[in-house]
Amino acid sequence: MVEAARRLFSDRVDPAMPLFPYALRLVTEAAARAVFDWIGRGQKERSDAAAVAAMRAVLNALPFRGLVVIGEGEKDESAELHKGELLGAGEDPPGYDIAVDPLEGTTYLAKGVTNAMAVIAIAPRGTLLDPGPCFYMEKFVASPAARGEIDPTRPTGEKLRRLAECLGKRVQDLTVYVLEKPRHNRLVAEIHDAGARVALYPAGDVAGAIMAALPGSGIDALMGTGGTPEGIIAACAVRALGGTFLGRLDPQLATEKRRVQEAGLDTGRWYRIEELVASDAALFCATGITTGLLFEGVTLQDGQYRTQTLMISGVTGERQLLTTYLPVSD
Repeated sequence: MVEAARRLFSDRVDPAMPLFPYALRLVTEAAARAVFDWIGRGQKERSDAAAVAAMRAVLNALPFRGLVVIGEGEKDESAELHKGELLGAGEDPPGYDIAVDPLEGTTYLAKGVTNAMAVIAIAPRGTLLDPGPCFYMEKFVASPAARGEIDPTRPTGEKLRRLAECLGKRVQDLTVYVLEKPRHNRLVAEIHDAGARVALYPAGDVAGAIMAALPGSGIDALMGTGGTPEGIIAACAVRALGGTFLGRLDPQLATEKRRVQEAGLDTGRWYRIEELVASDAALFCATGITTGLLFEGVTLQDGQYRTQTLMISGVTGERQLLTTYLPVSD
């Protein structure tokens, strides 16, 4: 796969080139295959390390130069794909921001649970929000019909009533994706009180955000607090889809809250999608590891890996779902 990445381009990469999303799928598919043997084996650290190594190897074979602004970092105690690392075989200065989550849903992959994926997003240099030391973000995501129409500071019931108006639905017909966490008990109760349905999932707020941004997906909104890295990455996909994404830094850990305060970050501010991703040229790519909402997980049969990958281009507005078969020996 590393050699395939080298062969894909000549001497220069431009995000407007049709082949660039194709190169990103080599990155995420390599990570997905690398963790196949770790699914359901209870080895979070080993599975994450395998995904990181595979993703980094392919990225460094591509003839571009990018800076990791959303990466593994301190929370994952990783020495690779960390914030500030330069990647790619191109020349400096870096022309791209890179946001990666080699194994989104690490804990749940260890349990063999749904929605684990390998994911990456890139955008022109300096266009992705730097969240500093904040690991968690509160999010509201919906389809293009609600863009610019939702006040995220309003109570849950009011937001859902306005969303229903934008979508031409009754509140009772709305389904809201929420991560199944104790911190969301009150939110779930508020959604139920408003009359809407809740779709609870143990992991996968990147998948949930994309589903919320896609009209007719069966998910009308994503609400609640999840990872900040996942938020920035998902925002790249949602912007490319023309969807609604609002985010607020929402530190959960005592040490995180202290560091966010010391950094002078405003945890009361809601960022618009144009502030999270300040470019229409963002590209998003994700490969399923365990079967979930967006695609099937990686499988191995008759000496071939089978993967499914979603590619979304903010340059063209296209999205593709690609199934790939690769012999184990490759």
